Amino acid sequence: MATRHDPSTVLERKERQLEPPPMYQVMLLNDDFTPMEFVVGVLQKFFGMGREKATQVMLKVHREGRGVCGVFPRDVASTKVEQVSSYSRQHQHPLQCVMEEA
Repeated sequence: MATRHDPSTVLERKERQLEPPPMYQVMLLNDDFTPMEFVVGVLQKFFGMGREKATQVMLKVHREGRGVCGVFPRDVASTKVEQVSSYSRQHQHPLQCVMEEA
């Protein structure tokens, strides 16, 4: 059975506003044991930083106790944290990588 369109009815398209997904900062935390050169290598390997930028972030971690490696959607941030943590453990370094909502 076909339905007929009532010509007096006006259809309005409602635009739905999609919220952007929450973003998360991925950070490295300072410790007294992980070599600075290893931290620079991690920043280059997992965050695509050039040597100069990686060195700047490493020094921030060293001086201020933490440094932001990047801002990502939750699933990407979580993967980065796991990759860095696993890589650090494999190399017997206690480097901590954490994420928090930006």
